[in-house]
Amino acid sequence: MTTAEAGARGPVPADPGDGADALTTDGAVVTLRPVRAGDRAGIAAVFDEASKESLRLRFFVSPGTSTVAAEVDRLLRPDDERHVAVVAVLGGRPVGVASYERTGDRSRRAEFAAFVAEHQRGRGIGTLLLEQLAVRAHDHGITELVGEVLPGNVRMLKVARDLTGRVRSRFTDGIVDIGITTGTDESAELAIDVRDRVAERASLHAVLAPSAVAVVGAGHHPGGVGRETLLALRSYGFTGRLYAVNRGGAPVDGVPAYRHVRDLPAPVDLLVVAVPADQVLDVLAEAGSVGVHGAVVLSAGFGEDGAAGRQLQHDLLVSARAQGIRLVGPNCLGLLNTAQAVRLNASFAPVAPRPGALAVAAQSGAVAIAVLESAARYGPGISTLVSLGNKADISGNDLIAYWHDDPATHAVALYLESFGNPRKFARTVRALSRRKPVLAVKSGRSLAGQRAGASHTAAAAAPAATVDALFEQAGVVRTDSLGELLDAARMLTDQPLPAGDRLAVVGNAGGLNVLAADAAEGNGLRVPPLSPATVARLAVAAPAAAATANPVDLGAGASAATFAAAAAAVAESGEADALLLVVIGTRANAPADILTALGSVADEHPELPVAAVLVGGGDAAILGARRAPVFDLPERAAAALARAASYAAWRREPLGHRPRLTGVDADRAAALVREALAEGSTWLPYERTAAILAAYGITILPAAVTHTGRQAVAAADRIGYPVVMKSADPALVHKSDTGGVRLGLADAAAVARQYDTVAAAGQTGRGVLVQRQVSAPVELLAGLAHDRLFGSVVLLGLGGVRTELFGDRALRLVPVTDLDAGRMWRGLRCAPLLTGYRGAAPVDTAALEDLVLRLGRLAEDLPEIAELDLNPVLAGPDGVVAVDAKLRLAPVSGEPDAVTRRLRSAGGS
Repeated sequence: MTTAEAGARGPVPADPGDGADALTTDGAVVTLRPVRAGDRAGIAAVFDEASKESLRLRFFVSPGTSTVAAEVDRLLRPDDERHVAVVAVLGGRPVGVASYERTGDRSRRAEFAAFVAEHQRGRGIGTLLLEQLAVRAHDHGITELVGEVLPGNVRMLKVARDLTGRVRSRFTDGIVDIGITTGTDESAELAIDVRDRVAERASLHAVLAPSAVAVVGAGHHPGGVGRETLLALRSYGFTGRLYAVNRGGAPVDGVPAYRHVRDLPAPVDLLVVAVPADQVLDVLAEAGSVGVHGAVVLSAGFGEDGAAGRQLQHDLLVSARAQGIRLVGPNCLGLLNTAQAVRLNASFAPVAPRPGALAVAAQSGAVAIAVLESAARYGPGISTLVSLGNKADISGNDLIAYWHDDPATHAVALYLESFGNPRKFARTVRALSRRKPVLAVKSGRSLAGQRAGASHTAAAAAPAATVDALFEQAGVVRTDSLGELLDAARMLTDQPLPAGDRLAVVGNAGGLNVLAADAAEGNGLRVPPLSPATVARLAVAAPAAAATANPVDLGAGASAATFAAAAAAVAESGEADALLLVVIGTRANAPADILTALGSVADEHPELPVAAVLVGGGDAAILGARRAPVFDLPERAAAALARAASYAAWRREPLGHRPRLTGVDADRAAALVREALAEGSTWLPYERTAAILAAYGITILPAAVTHTGRQAVAAADRIGYPVVMKSADPALVHKSDTGGVRLGLADAAAVARQYDTVAAAGQTGRGVLVQRQVSAPVELLAGLAHDRLFGSVVLLGLGGVRTELFGDRALRLVPVTDLDAGRMWRGLRCAPLLTGYRGAAPVDTAALEDLVLRLGRLAEDLPEIAELDLNPVLAGPDGVVAVDAKLRLAPVSGEPDAVTRRLRSAGGS
């Protein structure tokens, strides 16, 4: 289909720029943005078309023309510190508006008002407006939005109460006074996530479960992407109406065809587009006329193809949003939904999927094909698969929200090359992981993809380590390879979760049994000896067994019946949380019969995770009616079982909460940061760093800043010997390696003698810090690093001069919970040093956890802290104290918002 045949392309709608696209509860795309001067007529129409009762509820009286005109004038005032107005635009027309007026120049309260067009109510537009208004208010230092609502205005009262758990209301003189806290907390975030999932599911219904599909670019030449996709849809048995669009409008293998999209019989839910990139916008321009709500753009030549391609992709998304169309791709393989009621294979993948319960999102089409091929051969089956391609619109975050409540999906697999909004991903995937296993392989682990920082903390918080921390906190099962992901998916989809980490191995091959046990323990499982009672049962079931302790070696000559009896004895013992069956096939036994017998044992114990290994006996992939996985090597089976046990352990643990912290003066710290940034400061001097930390109750050893040897001696005399001198240059890393630290200075002469050397290690004029020398049993490192995409990361690890050598550290993304703080130090290899190693007094770990929590809160409140390095942190029985601190500030702007409901912008964020 050429450009001319598609019809003249209309102007691409203007990019909303300072606005944000979001989803209504029924899945429509609405734009939320500041009110503009050109909105006068549209906003006036919202009021003019309202009923008298709606206007009375808004204005408390039946307003006259002048009252409505004055309200429109107020809404159209330019935004400033006292006034903000936000409009919701749907289909090019305003459909709602919300605003606030500050109650005083420096007040932290503002009066809000909101009004939604009569015919648009019940779609969640009012909630979206108030969400946006609360964010704007919070950014301006307003902590509470207040308003007066008539008791009969049930809709507005419900919107306010649904917005957040922190709403106060009071009935006075026939009016309900409402107060809405603008900041978010855990309850508010939970409510937002629930609304987001409802909207996403409605929005993606037309994409993943369409009633009618049209493939644009489906010609008659064999091998063409459009034609092959159309044939895949037909051969897989798509249950809805199917059409082709091509140059001649001639049917394709019996599928009716049309020359133009606009000629299709409406409604068409989903367009699959396979035309050259420069024709895609023309196709999309006609889509709205036949009711299209979703489009899969298979065509390449967009964001992956230079500046011109990026602009074309930008225009594509803007055009789609203007028509309320959700996009998959461009530059993608397509998507699938195996549900019997849908049977959708809108892709040109060579392998037809087997129905199942694993949902897959993959940025790479090649990876998607590999997953489909593996699923077809070994399982598990697929529920839905989406090849994301360039992720112009629909991303992993959207699909995670959809799959959260999808009954057909029992586990989710992700192949990710990038994160559009990793902060939102962290929250949404964590919620999904509490219900269903989520597996991921993330590319880009090489050193080439990691950034180096100017402090220990920044260097440690490289992208791969940060992603690891994100996945660990969210319970995501991360694998290093696609093969490992597919192995784990077989164990985690439709198989029971292990109740613990005890593995029993029963096999007929001693060598493979040993390899299985070694691999299990190497992956964190235990292979404990079986009890005497179980050993006695095994002696009866398999009297010729070579070993019955665990692993159980039945010998190569064991019959199918003997193998099954031994496996049943172990399964019924209650001494194993998972069972691994190792089968070696020879010319003298019947491995198929053994697998059949073992399948019955597995089916009789549906609560027990079971996997099998088959070597030399064919290529069986499943065991029993429950379809327990069969692997070709014991190492693969053990690794998959270990990942299942680790995920199950994470899911059994509570999530924790953000505790209340005493002694925090957030306003004081924020003022210090604003002051430093206004002065252009980056690395802060010691005194200012200490003041910011003190505002969050973080103890740092006092130090005197000196600029001459005489001052240093005087400070040392005042502090008391022995003392430490170190460079006061805040940007200096590895001070001990550059002569910037001198320890154990016992008298004034030593201080005077070393002063010039220490001062010379840093920038001229920075001076020297003098501190009393203290010691503690353990030296740790703690700190923060801020990433523009991921947010802030808290680090804890072994400190001192051996920090880089041992690399013993733990990372957590904010927010940090009380349980995160404990898990951080317990996860260190040096943890035994903190709990009383070889009779030493244990460290005050409660104080250590308190430090981690305070750092987490500091990072949450002040993302302008780009790097904070506390090294060493001295930890002992009486508490913890930071001896040195380095802090760097950087302005924050244009970062992804983890809470506000918004779709990906046309810029791709």
